[in-house]
Amino acid sequence: MAMLVLSRIFLVNLLSFSYASWDWVKPNQVESESFLFQGSAAYKAKQPPHIIFILTDDQGFHDIGYHDSEIHTPTLDKLAKEGVKLENYYVQPLCTPSRSQLITGRYQIHTGLQHSIIRPRQPNCLPLHTPTLPQRLQEAGYATHMVGKWHLGFYRKDCLPTRRGFHSYFGSLTGSVDYYTYSSCDGKPLCGFDLHEGESVAWGHKGKYSTHLYTQRVRKILAAHDPASQPLFLFVSLQAAHTPLKPPKEYIYPYRGMGNVARRKYAAVVSIVDEAVHNITYALRKYGYYKNSVLIFSTDNGAQPFTGGSNWPLRGRKGTYWEGGIRGVGFVHSPLLRHRRRVSKALLHITDWFPTLVGLAGGNASQDGGLDGYDMWPTISEGKESPRLEILHNIDPLNRKGRGSWTEGQQIWDTAVQAAVRVGDWKLLTGDPGHGDWVPPQVLAHFPGGWWNLERGVGHQAKSVWLYNITGDPCERRDLAAQRPDVVKKLLTRLAYYNRTAVPVQYPPDDPRANPDQHGGVWGPWVEDGEVQQATTGVYYKKGKNRKKDKCKVCRLKPFFKRLNKRVLLNRM
Repeated sequence: MAMLVLSRIFLVNLLSFSYASWDWVKPNQVESESFLFQGSAAYKAKQPPHIIFILTDDQGFHDIGYHDSEIHTPTLDKLAKEGVKLENYYVQPLCTPSRSQLITGRYQIHTGLQHSIIRPRQPNCLPLHTPTLPQRLQEAGYATHMVGKWHLGFYRKDCLPTRRGFHSYFGSLTGSVDYYTYSSCDGKPLCGFDLHEGESVAWGHKGKYSTHLYTQRVRKILAAHDPASQPLFLFVSLQAAHTPLKPPKEYIYPYRGMGNVARRKYAAVVSIVDEAVHNITYALRKYGYYKNSVLIFSTDNGAQPFTGGSNWPLRGRKGTYWEGGIRGVGFVHSPLLRHRRRVSKALLHITDWFPTLVGLAGGNASQDGGLDGYDMWPTISEGKESPRLEILHNIDPLNRKGRGSWTEGQQIWDTAVQAAVRVGDWKLLTGDPGHGDWVPPQVLAHFPGGWWNLERGVGHQAKSVWLYNITGDPCERRDLAAQRPDVVKKLLTRLAYYNRTAVPVQYPPDDPRANPDQHGGVWGPWVEDGEVQQATTGVYYKKGKNRKKDKCKVCRLKPFFKRLNKRVLLNRM
């Protein structure tokens, strides 16, 4: 008997040593994936739950296995099946807007970030006076850690993640970096290194694929923290599947049969994400977090079809207010869910995570006046009716490319302004909602972006108002604006209501002092703490004085590209 006990102790120690020595674990190197889901019955927590939020970048609606995708995501599929799939879940069409609304629980019109993204050289960031989710979780007694992409501004140190509520940070501050070199460029001439540990530069990691590197860091955080002594909030903000797509060759090989090369690489990148989530969930089990944890998986916006992503069968792409740009992939997996293994059709928005998670942590979200999100935990966990009845997708007063007017807006709203709102079953878009085609995953991904834009821009110029019954027509194929002017009027009134609460747009021009060449070749804060910030309203002009001249050249070429693309489409489709 004594020999049997000693043998078991030796085996446990041997396995523990082996697991701790692994830097990267592939699914076929560990126990069966079913190990992750044992004991998933309802668990009464003695302390607030550990919260793990995994955010992917540019992952489209069709880019996950359970949406009938050709991309293999067995871990994500299993986690979603055992949890709650969110099939009426909305994010924003771009990176910064989604992240800002997740972190603050507020619409863009209430933070001044309603136009585009924060560029690397802009003296702009998430408003410093606005409370953040990690700050509120810290107040509730949580250890807060972030790994991955920030993209919420860094022009001064007060904007950095470690000054906005995270005890630790490891990742990139800008919106797009090379997966191996961690070089980030704001236009070809301006490139710099962008990998940071806290408030210092993290040299010495070149050559390590970012998804692997970030997953290793997540596992180290989980190994070092004591789950029994303090609840943990871990925000994993992956850069995958954002360009530039450079997956290791061994991950591309399973998709060698795909004719679309861009789609092939994109699928490989998403498969690496699936593998990363496997390793993170395995670590949750191994280190004692799992039974008292809530894992949330979400994309930040829709995919770019011409770089390999797919939002099929939805209309549109990243950067647009069509469903393909804003309807997100998302699910919640947790042993704490009361009703699991189901699909939720409840209306949910990315702003809802702030009050939902603060409530789960035992905090009081009501102390933050002006929140646009709702506590959705009863809806997610128990299937109760959603408190959310509408979503303001955005109002961008700097985007006035449409041909609308106050007259077309029934003297309620200027329909030249880019805006989108969802009320009940109805969705209204005004101004220029973005290029709105329905793109199967294998079509045209190799087209240059400029050609794509010229082709897709045709057809929207004569309109400034669109109305869809999204519940009955999620693919937005039947515009009902002409048939239902009464509904149009009601939704225009809601836009006017929201607009009265908006703050001024904060979108300053570039600051030449941000140039990485002035900071040792690194992207980082360039404004001193005591320096007074100048007025930050304005419009960002990427090409300076020659912008109008360049645009005219493109205009002159538009008819040629239109005819060329039409011939290619006829040949290929």
